[in-house]
Amino acid sequence: MKRISSKSTSEISPRDLLILALAVLLIAAIYLLTSRFTYTIGFPLDDSWIHQTYARNLGLNGEWAFRTGIPSAGSTAPLWSALLAIGFLFNLSPYIWAYFLGSLTLFALAILCEWAVRKLINSYRPHFPWVGIFIAFEWHLVWAGMSGMETLLHGLIVTTVLVLLMTDSHRYLTLGLLTGLSAWVRPDGLTLLGPVLMTILFIEEDMRSRLTAVVRYFIGFGSLFGLYLLFNLAIGGTPMPNTFYAKQAEYVSWQLRPIIERLGDMFLQLLVGPSLVLIPGIVSWLVKSIRERMWGGLAALIWCVGYFGLYVSRLPMYQHGRYIMPAMPIFFLFGLLAFAEFDKSKVFSRYHWVAQTLWRGSLAMLAFSFIILGARSYAQDVAVIESEMVVTAKWAAENLPSDAVIAAHDIGALGYFDQHELIDLAGLISPEVIPFIRDEPRLAAFLNEKNADYVIAFPEFYPVLAEGLIEVFTTNSEITRSLGSKNMVIYLWKSP
Repeated sequence: MKRISSKSTSEISPRDLLILALAVLLIAAIYLLTSRFTYTIGFPLDDSWIHQTYARNLGLNGEWAFRTGIPSAGSTAPLWSALLAIGFLFNLSPYIWAYFLGSLTLFALAILCEWAVRKLINSYRPHFPWVGIFIAFEWHLVWAGMSGMETLLHGLIVTTVLVLLMTDSHRYLTLGLLTGLSAWVRPDGLTLLGPVLMTILFIEEDMRSRLTAVVRYFIGFGSLFGLYLLFNLAIGGTPMPNTFYAKQAEYVSWQLRPIIERLGDMFLQLLVGPSLVLIPGIVSWLVKSIRERMWGGLAALIWCVGYFGLYVSRLPMYQHGRYIMPAMPIFFLFGLLAFAEFDKSKVFSRYHWVAQTLWRGSLAMLAFSFIILGARSYAQDVAVIESEMVVTAKWAAENLPSDAVIAAHDIGALGYFDQHELIDLAGLISPEVIPFIRDEPRLAAFLNEKNADYVIAFPEFYPVLAEGLIEVFTTNSEITRSLGSKNMVIYLWKSP
């Protein structure tokens, strides 16, 4: 495929940047206002409050800790927590700064994808930056951007690396730095080693140039990844954060499910939305990449499939597939590239306009439909977290004895709003539970050893542990019950 080298052909005008900025502001406002009028402003995940707790302690106290004075490696994304900490210095946290960072990341991702299509497709010279608009409005990405989590930042770094490979970049030091940086956002950034090394192998002409490229790449990668390993070892005593080990132990039952079921769950989450219309384009781009030996594009496609496969094998596809969201931008980009190329071609001769109209119309209809559907889904997720975890945490802070020891599986809101001593049943700040994280009899013995006074959990999550315990408090959230789930409960574990 012929690439475009002239700067003027792929640059994005100030007008286009303004359009993309307004699009991001519009979609962010829609999501936040929908959330506000559904229940309240908040985050759709309890994990968001874990990052906020680390960020607050770092920004206000200068320490890396979930509980003041007790260093811990419970944050999967140290870089993200550090960025959130800036908001506490300017009294913009927890909400305003997190939404700003998410919106800024979504804006950067929209620009990157718009630039990539202009760079790779000669005929794509639109009067309206519709590729960037699609990315800005895609509901999975907006959900991630407004979640207060590191997910979209990781997606931006991943997409940047893969787009550089697709555009035949030889900036291997930069690629190494970006790969090392990605690990500071999420450990699975290490998977980027594969596509970069594959591309070096195939596009460099001789062994000397390959060796030089690999050395430059690993200098960049090692300089940041080495610091990441030292950071985790110093804080938690292990090379990876506690969550890296805890999540794998917690979801052993998922890993035992038939692979067909797990793949079905993944595709259901991945293709709910306008991405369904892009599937023919993704297949078309794969075929084109193979025929024309576009090694960077093939490496990106293989990485994408491998990333999906990695998470299908290890973690469940819940919460709209949030674990695979970092791979969604590049997955969508493959389809958008084929769409942009098809749009100006004459594949079906004089009937080309029919297929063009159907594809355009379907993509636009689904994209705009999911603006509303995605906003409603986000607002509902926020309502569950706020009416369950946050309400429970605030009640515990106001009503439980100050010297009480609380055991809980969801510690995010508890860590932020409550200051009781915590036992983390998910292993993030209590890594000693990881070996028996789903063994309820052993957990019960552990709680006795640690002199726990209360247990906070959803009843269905710990049916054995909760059996026969006295309920001290329940949220009675109608939102949760309307979704067919039970409310969170504070149980008395040990009588006063």
